Amino acid sequence: MKRVVPVLAAALSATLSALLVASVPAQATGSRSLTAYGTKASYEPQQGVRGYQRAPRGYQPVFTETVSRHGSRAATGSKDGDLVLALWDRAAAEGQLTPAGRQFGPDVRTLLAAMATLGYGNLSGRGEQELRGAAVRLHQRLPGLFRRIAAHSEPIDVVTSGEARAVASGDVFTGALTSADPALGPLVRPARSDRDLLYFHKSAGGAAYRDYIDHDQRLATTLKDITDQPATAQAARRVLERIFKPAFVRRVADGEFSSVASAVDAARAVYDLYAIAPSMSAEMPHHRALPMGRYIAPRDAAWFGYLSDAEDFYEKGPGFADSDITYRMADVLLDDFFRQVEAKHAGTSTLGAELRFTHAEEIIPLATLMGLPGSTEATAPGRPYTYANNAWRGASVAPMAANIQWDVFRKGDTYLVRMLYNEKETAFKQSCRPVSRGSAFYDLDELERCFGRAS
Repeated sequence: MKRVVPVLAAALSATLSALLVASVPAQATGSRSLTAYGTKASYEPQQGVRGYQRAPRGYQPVFTETVSRHGSRAATGSKDGDLVLALWDRAAAEGQLTPAGRQFGPDVRTLLAAMATLGYGNLSGRGEQELRGAAVRLHQRLPGLFRRIAAHSEPIDVVTSGEARAVASGDVFTGALTSADPALGPLVRPARSDRDLLYFHKSAGGAAYRDYIDHDQRLATTLKDITDQPATAQAARRVLERIFKPAFVRRVADGEFSSVASAVDAARAVYDLYAIAPSMSAEMPHHRALPMGRYIAPRDAAWFGYLSDAEDFYEKGPGFADSDITYRMADVLLDDFFRQVEAKHAGTSTLGAELRFTHAEEIIPLATLMGLPGSTEATAPGRPYTYANNAWRGASVAPMAANIQWDVFRKGDTYLVRMLYNEKETAFKQSCRPVSRGSAFYDLDELERCFGRAS
């Protein structure tokens, strides 16, 4: 990777400070929205089962393929909880808790205990519910296809990243699918893992990407300047003052507890616990998510959600306009989508469905590579990512259980493809022409042309 020269880095920093929005995103104030949760947002299908276009006359479904992020999960570790509890215990011993803050420690300990019991990083009950619902709706959308699969004994292939939450997601999804249609049970193949395909950010194909994350100076400078805005310190103070008395918050801000955390680090840990709490609702008493929102105001959750989105935007999403390092490695997955359809068209595949289960680190760059809504615009030099100038939102691009699906329809030798993104009919990128204006269906030959695969 090329390094940014010092003069350019300094200019970038100065311009960044001038251009970034210093207040929270206007659309995220007031009532809480999923945007504030970033990629930890719980899954909601974006279209009703009855609202899909009919295939053109004479076309019948012959194949479907999906790639899904794992469902809602526990946090990957106890770091955030341990950090804020260290401060909370000190404040409790000194009588420095607010009335609301007195309940914060017990709430955090309840959440940590549930995640430890479940297993850090593992699929939660809510995640299972998300995947079961998606599987049932898949069957409801394509009843003719699944009748065909059963009648012709066409296999259903299942591929995962090999990570526990992705494997569990595949098991839950296929279990719900076969419960909805027991005839499919014998046709579901044992799941196999393919890290090069579904964990590519950590495989050999992601080596250049990992170097970018670890060493790119422009990336580090950009993210530091976004975080170091005055708005971040202001939001951090407001978050901590909900839990600790002002005098204690001043001590945190002054660095008295620097061995534990800065004020911003502590507030971000509170935000991270707030963001993960809905994912753990099934494991909580009475199966209701802990009300972590009482420890962070909507505008402050929105601000820390923006900081999280900015990091994901530059590390996994469209990123800088002059570089494709964050998403070019997703080509292996896009290529597999095309290979599966092409094999069906060529008569060399007997599969009825291809089901893949992966992670946000794969869904986000794939969405950018494919030009999906919200993932089309990178940042130009001197114009850093903000909610005001870019549509990218983690909660829309890759919430828990996010999915991309291609349905294939055949009439004679002609094959059409329809794409769903989080279960919503979605147009392919602008250079691709549908079979008619406003149609969700695209000729396979046209897709190969516009994605540069035609020979």
